[in-house]
Amino acid sequence: MNDGRTIRVLLVDDETGFVDVLAKRMIKRGFSVIPALSGTEAIQILRRHDFDVAVLDLKMEDMDGIEVLKFFKKMVPEMPVIMLTGHGSEQAARDGVAFGAFDYLLKPCDLDTLVQKIREAVE
Repeated sequence: MNDGRTIRVLLVDDETGFVDVLAKRMIKRGFSVIPALSGTEAIQILRRHDFDVAVLDLKMEDMDGIEVLKFFKKMVPEMPVIMLTGHGSEQAARDGVAFGAFDYLLKPCDLDTLVQKIREAVE
């Protein structure tokens, strides 16, 4: 899917501080990152932009991550989605994989692990 160009990431999480820090760290690693602070915002952004991968929080205020995942898979079925989840919702993250997510990671997530997972997803 990715031909050596910059990997475009849609980063979806309603924790503003987490998104700001993670987006900056990912940009320093050479990724192109557009953050979304809600499921609704992510769907709107996905309508206007192309992405190589999405990193999607499972628990958000406006929409459940599984619900957002289902929208993503209808809109861009080939886009891999990596679910991010806190402890205690690992089963829900596994359910996300059943609905088409590429994989899931537990928060707090090591940046190197996330970067590796993103690269695996776009290969």
